[in-house]
This record gives sequence, structure tokens and C-alpha cells, in this order.
Amino acid sequence: MRILYIDKYLLLCEKLPGVLSEASASEENMPFLLAEALRARGERGDVFPVHRLDRGVGGLMVFARDSVTAGKLSALIAAREMTKQYLCLVHGAPAEAEGEYRDLLFKDSGRNKTFVVKRMRRGVKEAVLTWRALSPARATPWGESSPILVTMGTGRSHQIRVQFSSRGMPLLGDGKYGGSDNGIGVALWSHRIAFTHPRTGKTVDVALPPPRVAPWDLFDGALPEEEK
Repeated sequence: MRILYIDKYLLLCEKLPGVLSEASASEENMPFLLAEALRARGERGDVFPVHRLDRGVGGLMVFARDSVTAGKLSALIAAREMTKQYLCLVHGAPAEAEGEYRDLLFKDSGRNKTFVVKRMRRGVKEAVLTWRALSPARATPWGESSPILVTMGTGRSHQIRVQFSSRGMPLLGDGKYGGSDNGIGVALWSHRIAFTHPRTGKTVDVALPPPRVAPWDLFDGALPEEEK
């Protein structure tokens, strides 16, 4: 369990793909693993999730260490005052070097799948993100692919996956949304989280590059390497 930032109010850590973001009685999950890691350091093990990552997605997560901080972090997220950036690898190449995607999304909870829809109705939410291509498309074992840096405007379920897929650029490894389901896992990584600390007023800004394994290692030199 890699903890990249910690104080008495909150922490930022690495979630590995395949681990659940929230507590579960029967499966490996982040609150349990974090509590174990904190107690091994001689610290109290209380943690409070304030956001989630899809099970197959890895990268940075932020957790509160008390209920008051959890409420304040949740308020920051709701007010869109927390910067969240992701890295993804998409099939093909966008027509432009950067842009904004703005869609209406509907989540079918029964199927655990999100869809782009044409009009606002019950259960539909607006989804906004901006993106920038980090390099020209390259040939990979799964076809031509492009690395994209995404900055979230909203935080909807499966948002990045469905917004890029709806434009003919599904993520590598994302069989649910039209990508090649090739055993590498969904090529999506929570790369950077930044915000004003709700208890101290200081700036918290942490970045974590993806591991240098397939498919990320095919884009060495194109992906951000800094780790703050």
C-alpha cells in the first residue's frame, strides 16, 4: 500500500487495479487495506472514502481520516473544487490535439453501464471533461492507440470510458465499452489530484505516473513521469 501524502486529516494513496474502492465484507477493498497499512505504521486505521474508482482502474485516491474532513472533501468535490486528472489509452486518434466533451449520460444500474443520451430526463446527468493528446498515435499490439490526459469537469459513473467510446475511441482493454477486451485491463489511470486542504488551507497536489507495464510501457516518453 503506497501512501503518497498523509497528515492527521487525510491521505492520498495508490489503488491497484482489481481492488474495490469501498468497503466490502467479502472482497479485497481499499478501506480494509489502508486500515491495515496505517496500523502497521502505529497509527489509527480509520479511513472514510469520499470518491471511488472503477474496480479495474488504478491510481490515486484520497481518503479522509475523520468524518468532519470527509464531509468537507465531499463538499469540495461537489463544488468541482478538486482537480482530478486521468491518463487513458484510446483506440485510434482524435481529430484534434485537445478539446472538451460535453454529453448527457444515463446510468442503467441494472446493467452497470452508462449511455450517452440525447435529452434530459429523470436519471440523466450532464458530463463534462477536457482532454489533451500527449503524443501522436502509435502502433501497438492492439492497433493504433493514443495517450490522452483528461481533466474532469464532472465525476459521472464510467464517464471517461463512455464519452470516448461514443466518439469511436474506446479505451484499450475496455470490452464493456467497445475496446479490445484483451486481458490487459482498462487502460485508465488516476494520475493527479489537487485541491486546497479543507482543514489547513494549504495546497495539496500529488501526481502518480502509471506503472511501466503493458500497455503503458509502449508510451514511455509520452506519459508524464513526475511524482510529487
